Amino acid sequence: MLPERMFSTFQTASQGLAVQRDKIAVASRNIANAQTSSPAGSNDVYRPQAVQTSQPDSVNFQRVLEQSMSSLKTTSPKHISTPGLSTIMGSNSNMSNLGPVSQITEQESFRYEFDPNHPDADDNGMVRYPDVDLIREMTSLVSANRLYEANLSSIEAEKELIKRALEI
Repeated sequence: MLPERMFSTFQTASQGLAVQRDKIAVASRNIANAQTSSPAGSNDVYRPQAVQTSQPDSVNFQRVLEQSMSSLKTTSPKHISTPGLSTIMGSNSNMSNLGPVSQITEQESFRYEFDPNHPDADDNGMVRYPDVDLIREMTSLVSANRLYEANLSSIEAEKELIKRALEI
């Protein structure tokens, strides 16, 4: 097993961990601010957030796959070459974008409730709140938590494989 291939598993899993950590943080903020209001006409109101994810770049994946296959073709069948530290670091930069990518965005969605006695009510007695669906946010929170745990399990499994390989 070549060193850069061992580290790619950790890098991909860590990117998955980062995406799930963002989803957990966004869901927590949305739940915490679901009942916050602001004075009429103010821009200080909490805007619900969402995590937008995108797939990894397929061109980068193809390039890393071709480099990996070409290194297998050029090595002797009796020996596995071990690249130097600079080669490992160089290949890690190629593999850093193989996992999911996320971006936190704000949404301009609000709900209005009639409460003329509320201090933040407008002239018509309407109070503006962030439009947060608590059921959807709780579902997202539980799902992100499970996926976070799954990424941790894959890291632990890879560590165990490496440990057993070193025992041989």
